[in-house]
Amino acid sequence: MKIKNLLTIVTLSLCVAVTMPAKTYAAAVPVTTVNDPEKDAKLLEQITQRVTEIQNMDKTNLTAAEKKALRKELMGMKKQADGLNSKVYLSVGAIIIIILLLILILR
Repeated sequence: MKIKNLLTIVTLSLCVAVTMPAKTYAAAVPVTTVNDPEKDAKLLEQITQRVTEIQNMDKTNLTAAEKKALRKELMGMKKQADGLNSKVYLSVGAIIIIILLLILILR
């Protein structure tokens, strides 16, 4: 009976590991990890100001290369801002599997 419970727990753990979404930006943009909320807020304010400047620009006179550079800059700032607001997301399926796993373990 213990082997059956162990196999059930291992199977459910494997399902949880497979169904949990992973988000990795390791090679995309080198983001400095700052644990100071004041510096994070200041950096976020600078990013917001730059995005506002880009939105208010007259882009009709820009060349294709300049537009491409602006897009790259915006994508980089978006990834950097996403790194500042790091959150953990759980899918509904993962939550259900975790609850079932807890029921089996605490039984």
